[in-house]
Amino acid sequence: MIKAITFDLDDTLWAVDPVIQHANRTLWEWLHAHAPAMTAQFVLEDLNEGSRLRAGILQRHPQIAHSMTQIRLRLLHECLLQSGYSDADAEVLANNAFDAFIEARHEVELFAHARSMLEKLKQQGMILGALSNGNAEVSRTGLADLFDFQFNADQVGAAKPHPLMFQKALEYLNIQPEEVVHVGDHPVNDIQAAAQLGFWTIWVNLDAGPWPGGRPADAEVTSLEHLPAAVTAIQAMKATNSQEACV
Repeated sequence: MIKAITFDLDDTLWAVDPVIQHANRTLWEWLHAHAPAMTAQFVLEDLNEGSRLRAGILQRHPQIAHSMTQIRLRLLHECLLQSGYSDADAEVLANNAFDAFIEARHEVELFAHARSMLEKLKQQGMILGALSNGNAEVSRTGLADLFDFQFNADQVGAAKPHPLMFQKALEYLNIQPEEVVHVGDHPVNDIQAAAQLGFWTIWVNLDAGPWPGGRPADAEVTSLEHLPAAVTAIQAMKATNSQEACV
């Protein structure tokens, strides 16, 4: 019997790119008002993923590669130092700037049927959890009433596809992996990583693209509206497998 369902968040329940773009603009406006020396020396793109400055941070501090929060804080701090702020001022400004960013980071627009789908699963008695490499917290997105727990890369110290986040979920749930379905959009970080630990998997493929290869998910949905039915189908497959094992 399936007892719990874990969800990736970014690009599974909402589109992440518009959210990050909005949060970055909010961050830059805050910096322009409170740390003008930095915005005079740098541009917003310097803070983005793939920038030379960000790559330098990761090269010098590989131990924080899993943490979107620590990477951004470190990047802000170093840019502020290079802009002439003292270490103490740079630390305060970086933390306050990050607060402005993370507040906007949680202004998400859920995909169609996301909330009603979660409500239906909850009504069926499912335990719902979130497993995310990002730094969004479901408790700040208007979904706090539907999720029972969350783990992210910052908390556990490793990002998917590392198995640690899935293992933490199993420890929390105190059930077997075959009693859990993991739902996500990423073929490797979500589907293959969860399957390797024995989770059932559902691929959220809202663009209806082809499977990129490797072990496929147990089910696929092109609309979140269909996810409860996919869970029901997995329940049926699990029951069939159990009966065959007893023959």
